[in-house]
Amino acid sequence: MAAIVRVLVRIALLLTVVVLLAATIVPHFLDRIYYRGPVTAHFDGARFANPDGDEDTARPPGGSRWRFFWNAMTGRDGRPPWPQAVPIRAATLADLLPVTKPAPIPTPAQASATPMRATWIGHASVLVQTPGLNILTDPVWSDRTGPLGRGPKRVVAPGIAFDDLPRIDLILLSHNHYDHFDLPTLERLWRRDRPLIVTGLGNDAILRSRGIPAIAADWRQAVRVGNRPVRVHVTRNHHWGSRWFTDRNRALWSSFVVTLPGGNLFFAGDTGIGDGRWPAEAAALGPIRLALIPIGAFRFAPGQMASGSHIGPPQAVQVFERLRATTAIPIHWGTFRLSYEGYDTPPGLLKAAMRCAGRTGFAPVAIGRPQDIPPVAAPPTANLTSDAALARCLDTPAVRGWR
Repeated sequence: MAAIVRVLVRIALLLTVVVLLAATIVPHFLDRIYYRGPVTAHFDGARFANPDGDEDTARPPGGSRWRFFWNAMTGRDGRPPWPQAVPIRAATLADLLPVTKPAPIPTPAQASATPMRATWIGHASVLVQTPGLNILTDPVWSDRTGPLGRGPKRVVAPGIAFDDLPRIDLILLSHNHYDHFDLPTLERLWRRDRPLIVTGLGNDAILRSRGIPAIAADWRQAVRVGNRPVRVHVTRNHHWGSRWFTDRNRALWSSFVVTLPGGNLFFAGDTGIGDGRWPAEAAALGPIRLALIPIGAFRFAPGQMASGSHIGPPQAVQVFERLRATTAIPIHWGTFRLSYEGYDTPPGLLKAAMRCAGRTGFAPVAIGRPQDIPPVAAPPTANLTSDAALARCLDTPAVRGWR
């Protein structure tokens, strides 16, 4: 019986590879045109690009794309084991900020005391609450992230059960990868709450195919949130987009700055470091009270600290420094097993890198545990920790214990 099961698994894997190869061999089969518009510095009339270069996002480091996916599917990639399931205590409505009506425009003194509470739901999904406004980033409540209902399986339940979510006013949707752009979840949220959805150019076409309206904007454009003194600025980061391989970069990827009376919210989305200038572009829009910065899925080959499409903890610390944020929450780790690092590696390495940089305010939090975000503080010094300095410090006996 076991032998028959192994044969069936191999046949299923072979069929999966054939389907994926067809997506490349027959490009029109799965290609889509999501956006038409004028040529810009990052759009050639057909596909978007990173103006600081795309060589580092073209393929998984350490080998070809097909070899990477084949090794991942067959378990031959040498990745350290992850737990099958991680228990948590999910937040309930009683743990969250009470829903209130939008407040009138506060005075500067009132704005500085405006409460803000953030709850990490898992991966890149975070609920951020201020009076009268509930914001959700890249909402994913599905058990798997991938086409046809397949893909990596979550190892931890969402930090808030869907039915315990308060009414959502605003959704920030960073790009169209399945672990960030979960159509079943977005359909449920739209049917229930009719939130404003802001995303990058082209992603709105995918949502419209399911009857979900959204506002799509280009980098450096802003969207007003109702009659509130709140704007969503779509800002640059360094990534790529695709739903089916052949539709690569047909839609834009982005980060966001939400300008709020008590200090801005920054959501990095999914990103590599690129030229490293995009955090300062976000910081120029005003003081950042809370930044949501990814720290996971950075090791696609042994010894890596980051890949072209993702930042690891050392580079996340550099992003935090360049944002000059008061507080940051690390995201994009410990929910879906997407790359080679161990389950506990991202938070341990982040703690070590922050110690090396001599910084505070950016530390791991538990899924499902609401965090009260302190008011905006005076920006820290603008001195930046170099790659070389971080590497030297992380290799010293005093901090080597993060491994």
